[in-house]
Order: sequence, then structure tokens, then C-alpha cells
Amino acid sequence: MKKIEHIGIAVKDIQKSNELFEKLLGVKPYKEEEVSSENVMTSFFRSGPNKIELVAGLGNDAISKFVEKRGEGIHHIAFDVMDIREEMKRLKSEGFQLLSEEPKRGADNKLVCFVHPKTAGGVLIELCQEITS
Repeated sequence: MKKIEHIGIAVKDIQKSNELFEKLLGVKPYKEEEVSSENVMTSFFRSGPNKIELVAGLGNDAISKFVEKRGEGIHHIAFDVMDIREEMKRLKSEGFQLLSEEPKRGADNKLVCFVHPKTAGGVLIELCQEITS
């Protein structure tokens, strides 16, 4: 894993949360995007070299269930990887449970795969690889 790619924050209302983070960080989001495979709307902010992803569910999705059960807050930590398939293979061999057998197209031009929190110390981990073509 190369670095932390972003921190994902689950929110109820993407527009209200965008306003809050614009005030907090002093910048507007650089990208807003619907991710149909996860049924969510995302919004990305940069603060120096760091990125924050706001994620709001669009109904009948994992984010809406998370927010309903736990409230708004940190949802996942994403790591940038060189080769997502190799990293998935390595993590499986180390005993981690992946939430999918193949990476999916995610937000911000990435291939993504999640590691189940029950095998990662209670933290939902996202692997991200930039899509180059």
C-alpha cells in the first residue's frame, strides 16, 4: 500500500455536508459524483495533500443503513495501491475477508475493493487503484 488515499465520511445530506466542509476547509469540493454500483452520491475535498470523501446514500444502500444505525461520521479509510488484484490476493492469503471477489469501478476514477471490518480491527478498509485507461 502506497499511502492513505482518502478518508470516507458517511453523511445524511450531501449538500448540507458540502456546505459544512466548505466552511471547515475553506475550499469547494473538486468533484461530485454518483456511484451507481453502490447507490451513493460522493463529494471530494482536498486539504493540502489529503482528500476527504463525503458519501451519502441514495436509498436502500449500505451508507444509509450505516448512518441510520451509527449516525454520521467516519466510515472508511482508503489506501492507494499499485495493483489492486495483487493486493487483494495478498490480503486474502493473510486471512482478511474481502467484500467482493473482483474490484469494482468506484468514485474518482478508481477501481475499489473493501476489506470487511471484522477482519481489520473493526475498520472498513478500501483499496483504490487509479484507472489509467
